[in-house]
Amino acid sequence: MDLTRFIKIGEECDLYSLKISQHGETLAVHHWDDDIRRNIYSAAKSFTAAAVGIARHEGLLSLDEKLTDAFPDELPKEVSEPLAKATVRDLLTMQLGQPEAYLMGTERLYIPENDWVRYALSRPFTDMPGTRFVYNNVGPYLAGILVQRRAGCDLRAYLTPRLFAPLGIRRPAWEEDPQGNTFGPAGLMLSLDEFHRFGQLHLQGGSWNGRQLIPEDWVAACGTKQTGNDPCEYGYLFWLSKYGSFRATGRNGQMTLVLKDKDAVVTTLADSRDFGPLERAVFDEIYPQLS
Repeated sequence: MDLTRFIKIGEECDLYSLKISQHGETLAVHHWDDDIRRNIYSAAKSFTAAAVGIARHEGLLSLDEKLTDAFPDELPKEVSEPLAKATVRDLLTMQLGQPEAYLMGTERLYIPENDWVRYALSRPFTDMPGTRFVYNNVGPYLAGILVQRRAGCDLRAYLTPRLFAPLGIRRPAWEEDPQGNTFGPAGLMLSLDEFHRFGQLHLQGGSWNGRQLIPEDWVAACGTKQTGNDPCEYGYLFWLSKYGSFRATGRNGQMTLVLKDKDAVVTTLADSRDFGPLERAVFDEIYPQLS
C-alpha cells in the first residue's frame, strides 16, 4: 500500500498515528508522534453503545423502557410530555428531545451540581423524542449510568471482563462524573492498537477469538441508520459514512472506521481541528487501494 500522499496529508491534518487492516491482517501502521494512549473523546460513546447492547442481551435493560421508570428518583417536579415519552432507545440516537446540548466539554467543569443525572433530566425537553437530531452528551451519559446501576458496578468494571480484557485492553483511564460514575460519552484513553481492535471487533460482528463479545444483531443495529440525514446519518452512538461504512468518532480526528464492503478497518488518532479533510483523505487515498 502506497501511503506517500496520505502521510503528507497526515502531517497537514496533525495526525498522531494510523493503522489499516484488511481480512484480519495489518496492511500499514504509521506514527507521526509517540505511540501512547490518548483521549478518544466522543468515540467513547461507541463503547457505551457496546455496554448497552451487552446489558440488553443479559436482560438488564430494555430499549423500550421509559426514562421516567429508569430514573424515577431524579425526575424534575414537572415532567414534560417529551420527557414522559422518552425511552432508553432515545438515549442512543441523539433524538432525545432536548433542544440544546448538555454535559459537553466546555460545560462540565462549571456545572454547579454533583448529581449529573438529576441535572441532565432537569434540562428542558421540548421536542418529542425521535423528531429532531441534536448532538448531545446527555443521552450516552444516562445510558452509561443505567448500565452501571443495573450491573452494580461502574462502566469500566462492567466492560472489563466482557470487552476490555478479551481485546487485550488493560484498565484504561476513563473520565468520571463528580460522584465517581464513568462518564460514558467521552474521556476514554486508548492506544492506536487498542482502538483499532474495537473497530475490528465490530467488523467481525462482535466476535473475537471465537467468543461473541457483543450480540451480532446489536453490532448491525449500531451500524445501521437510526436517525439523521446524509451526511449526518447516525446509528446507535456510531456515525455512518460512505459505502455502507460506520465509525466510532471523537473530536480532533479520533476514528476507527469499519469498511464492511472492503473487510477492512482504518483507525486514526489525531489533533486535527477539522475532521472533513481527514475523512476525505481516507476515502480518496486509502479506500481505493483496498482490493
